Amino acid sequence: MEEVSFRTEGVGRVIIPHHSHSRSLFMLRVGYIGLGLMGKSIARNILKAGFPVVVHNRSRGAVDELVAEGATAANSPKEVAEQVDVVFTNLPDSPDVEKVALGENGILAGGRAGLIVVDNSTIKPASARLVAEKLKEKGIFSLDAPVSGGDIGAKNGTLTIMVGGDAGALEKVMPVLQAMGKTITHVGDAGAGQVAKAANQIMVAAQMVAMGELLVFSKKAGVDPRKVVDAIKAGAAQCWALDIKPPRLFDGNRNPGFKSYMQLKDMNIVLDTAKEYGVPVTSTEENTKFYQMMIDMGMGELDNSAVVGVIEKLAGIGILD
Repeated sequence: MEEVSFRTEGVGRVIIPHHSHSRSLFMLRVGYIGLGLMGKSIARNILKAGFPVVVHNRSRGAVDELVAEGATAANSPKEVAEQVDVVFTNLPDSPDVEKVALGENGILAGGRAGLIVVDNSTIKPASARLVAEKLKEKGIFSLDAPVSGGDIGAKNGTLTIMVGGDAGALEKVMPVLQAMGKTITHVGDAGAGQVAKAANQIMVAAQMVAMGELLVFSKKAGVDPRKVVDAIKAGAAQCWALDIKPPRLFDGNRNPGFKSYMQLKDMNIVLDTAKEYGVPVTSTEENTKFYQMMIDMGMGELDNSAVVGVIEKLAGIGILD
């Protein structure tokens, strides 16, 4: 039986079967708002797990696709909240989450006491805390639960999920989270999940930029970068980026698993939050500049690993030349 790793403060790691019998005790009605590159795949996995799912998205295409697979469409976040026990959101940035959660025809307007809101977006920790405070006034629980693992993790249901908020609410929605992720970690109170995701993005950006540098460095020095990757990935340089990204880059595939303009947005969240707490993040500042250069070069829609293109431009050589 497949297992899911779940960590919570003061408890440590608890292994929960992926197909938990708890689902049969009470089938949660689930809403999903935001059906982008990852949101659509996550919603599909929740639907495949047998949960009734109500979906909403600004553009209709993804909604129609999921409705054809058994989901129900809603015309607004308010309408979603009125029909379900738990609402998931997956939106581009902090203002979007605040509008959908707290604005006119938003979740707050349609939700009732006991509703649980789970935000899979990557936003500012301060924004997550604000949303949680406002929803709590109506008796609505809020969990900030950003995810990591890209489009592959979203499609395969193997995402890593970092959760901030009430542990009791987390326990109630665990059966749904099990349908979308393999490792679910409760890291603290409201906003803590977003702090963890910001920390994650510090490391992701560092890996992507370093990988781009080593590939271009090897090529310009006259050594096949494919062989260099093979030589170093089993040693101390081994990391997720080096395991996953080079095969796609060597095939000339820079299509997005995670778009670079979103990576830049996340890096700016890191910089703003680090400034708030007085933490120096010098290397992150430099890596952010590379992603800003990508946007300036018109590459914002490409994968975050396509930052190698900036380094290719600066070095005057491509890794496939």
